[in-house]
Amino acid sequence: MHRRDLLKTGLVGLGALGLPSLGWALPGRQQAHWLFSAVDDAEGRHCIQAISPEDGRSFRIAVSERCHGGCLRPDSAQAVLFARRPGRSLHVIDGDARAEITRVDAGPGHHFYGHGVFEPSGRYLYVTANRIEDAAGLVRVYDAERDYAHRHDLPLDGIGPHELRLMPDGRTLAIGLGGIRTHPDYGRAKLNLDDMAPALVLMDRESGEISARHAPSHHQLSCRHLDVGADGTVLAGYQYQGPEWERRPLIARLSPQGEFSEIALPGPLTDELRQYTASVAIARGRPRALITAPRGHRVLLIDSRDGRLLASHPLPDAAGARCDGRGGFLVSSGRGGLYRVGGDGSAPQQLESPALRWDNHLT
Repeated sequence: MHRRDLLKTGLVGLGALGLPSLGWALPGRQQAHWLFSAVDDAEGRHCIQAISPEDGRSFRIAVSERCHGGCLRPDSAQAVLFARRPGRSLHVIDGDARAEITRVDAGPGHHFYGHGVFEPSGRYLYVTANRIEDAAGLVRVYDAERDYAHRHDLPLDGIGPHELRLMPDGRTLAIGLGGIRTHPDYGRAKLNLDDMAPALVLMDRESGEISARHAPSHHQLSCRHLDVGADGTVLAGYQYQGPEWERRPLIARLSPQGEFSEIALPGPLTDELRQYTASVAIARGRPRALITAPRGHRVLLIDSRDGRLLASHPLPDAAGARCDGRGGFLVSSGRGGLYRVGGDGSAPQQLESPALRWDNHLT
């Protein structure tokens, strides 16, 4: 863990995006000043990009590895972005300073899965990780008030935890357990496709007790990305690891009452998605959710109350998704565009098209 002596911070004029202040994103602060994402620039260099939703100001920080997802620290200007599996670093960015202030290594024998979340006070950070020697999935806990020192681990009794979110009670973690065994010596190769055991898991972040484990309808439906609504609804996206000609459900829903189900989309649309979803975002104050499907070049708008499909729109290499603060969504494209998708089902509106390759998540 260290503070960098030299920070390469590039200012890129993207123009005013005309977005509302994202006051819901940072509890305790009047507004979220920056929207963050991992990107590759025009030369293929790995960076963390920040854009002001209010006036289009931006800055960019070069990093040594490709990053993936991120999270915002409550009552702070800090954001944390995580290296893409099987990366070993998390990067703490200060939006006020426009700089990386800390980098934390996963430690010997561990790597991260690209996602984390803070608890409501902003002190403790929960990060999905792999213990390499036995492929044990963990939630690693870090203390942000002690320069992000590692505190302890919570075992998941499973393989390949990916995205996690905090439930409205402030104590329960919803975790997508992908079920896929990997090892850094083999890069991103998937080593156990025949005996995967994915699940949507609920865990008490203080005791580590697992209160629920919901298995998908097929053992090769890898449960990866998810979001949690204000009412406790959880929506999760799958990535199917089986034969490409098979048709499987790609979205799961856990109701506020704890009822687990899978959402059946029209068959031809399911085929278009090519067995893969990326980001999931549930709107605040409106029963709408958006799921991106980069391989199918689509975004789906659904009713988060019952999983009913409301709209399906083409969007090239649809990647990251984030609520826009007014019942709609911001969506990034791996081909460079930044879009707004309305919660009313209207077609995506392109806001900007910078020379960037956005990763699959917006923070």
